[in-house]
Amino acid sequence: MTSTELGVTQAETNAGVAKATGVLAMGNITSRLLGMAREVVLTNLFGASRASDAFYLATLVPKTLYDLLIAGHVNSAIIPVLSEVATREGQKALWQLVSVFSSLVTVLMAALILALTAFAPQVVALVGSGRDAATLELAAYLLRLTAPALLFLGLFSVLSGALYALRSFTLPAFAGVVFNGSIAVLTLLLTPPAQVVVMIDGGMVTWTQAPPAWGIQSAALGWLVGSFVQMMLMLPGLRGARLHFTFDWRHPAVRQVMRLYAPVMFSLIIDTLVVRLFSYNLASNTGIVGTFGYITWATTLIQFPQGLVATAISIAILPTLSRQAVLISLENDAPTADAEAAPREKTGGRAFKDTLGLGLRLTTTMILPATVGLYVLATPIVALLFQHGQFTAVDTAITVTALRLYLFGLPFAAVDLLLVYAFYARQDTLTPALIGLLSLIVYMVVAIVLFPTAGLFSLMIADSIKHIVHAVVSSYLLGRRINGYGDQQFLVTLGKTALASLVMGGAALLVLPILTERFGGEMLWQEALVVGAGAGISSLVFLVMAMLLRIEELRWLLRLLNQRLRGR
Repeated sequence: MTSTELGVTQAETNAGVAKATGVLAMGNITSRLLGMAREVVLTNLFGASRASDAFYLATLVPKTLYDLLIAGHVNSAIIPVLSEVATREGQKALWQLVSVFSSLVTVLMAALILALTAFAPQVVALVGSGRDAATLELAAYLLRLTAPALLFLGLFSVLSGALYALRSFTLPAFAGVVFNGSIAVLTLLLTPPAQVVVMIDGGMVTWTQAPPAWGIQSAALGWLVGSFVQMMLMLPGLRGARLHFTFDWRHPAVRQVMRLYAPVMFSLIIDTLVVRLFSYNLASNTGIVGTFGYITWATTLIQFPQGLVATAISIAILPTLSRQAVLISLENDAPTADAEAAPREKTGGRAFKDTLGLGLRLTTTMILPATVGLYVLATPIVALLFQHGQFTAVDTAITVTALRLYLFGLPFAAVDLLLVYAFYARQDTLTPALIGLLSLIVYMVVAIVLFPTAGLFSLMIADSIKHIVHAVVSSYLLGRRINGYGDQQFLVTLGKTALASLVMGGAALLVLPILTERFGGEMLWQEALVVGAGAGISSLVFLVMAMLLRIEELRWLLRLLNQRLRGR
């Protein structure tokens, strides 16, 4: 592999990364929008209630098992191994390996589904300790509905990994769209009509209208159907594939995947089986009804900029970083007597740093204004999206506080994802796993220390501190591994973007009360007008500041977008 094979110029590499980022970002933003619609539907129909808590408990279990056993393999092991097989041995060998992985997933997931179905009450009691018996009973029923989704989620991961190995990104990028859309649509269609509920508390009688608690099963069915539909969406991209059930589970690639994934799986075991259960058990003991909902709604909003910016850029940049890491290895193996060895010795390392630097600057340029804007506009955004039906102003206040505390860690989490992928590109999965273990210990200690005074919000504070610790340690260790980051001008971009974002935030703080006074109200269009006008003015202020401060990354993105729109 030569520098020519990797790309003649860094400008061409940058353009290729931007193009891939565009496809993934479009899929992410559409998926996030429908994910938001899903949560809007759930909050409107069920609010912060026992029904919503039961649903989140029932989906937490299969999602946790999926994240632990399957999802973590995709970027750290499955895609690299499938890509290597496709490159060296061709598509026939690729389909054979996909068949092996699919068969393994089918058997493993089938066993888990049977276990969850048989022991559903015990599982939800373990995860949701502190919840009342009625909530746990409903959660066990819903778990039996959602458990089969494990099979479809597992097969989706293998099939989407095959498409990534073939450098086909569109269908996997839009899988989340059909998943979230299925939940939203089926919840709307299948939830029974609201009924009058009478509540007597201390002699006071209150009336409310809400669907019966068991009506939340519509969302659980949507979760199951959505997992199936997103798996089926992968099939058009696999035309010509010859997949079959096979017992060839001693395939060398299976051991290779296990070797690469072992450190990642260790950190995920700690995260999913210890830290996540710790978090939900701590939340269950706050005495607040609907804590799972508050956590979910706040993290849903956080995941929107995270998915649009950090995830899209990281996935787009990973293949290029991997190829450049291979070039570094080849240069290090080159004979020193070679006359061309000296100039070629710097090519791979410089290209790796330049590509990583591009990703870090692009992420910073986009994530900082998104963070500040979401922080300032948090209340009208949460009210617009959720404060309808059973979702009250009190729920909005709690969700906004949780969201703002999460936001302190968002920029660090976005940058950290790029750093972790840089380690993966260098075929180092152990270092990020050890850093993750350290940050999870920090998270648990902070949450326990702050819980007596901060209650539920101790989890959000601890989460932000966790991301800060992980990003700082990752940047230090990666910098040592690659002998510094080179002259990437990252601090210059960071300073300019931070200044522009702060000015934007100040402008939003000034105009928001004016917009609320003139256009605010309880009508949906009034809330949308306040949010839209506030976001539009904030974005305009940031763009003006970016032009004045000459933030080159933003100017480059706008110029590239203009060229794409003109078909150049």
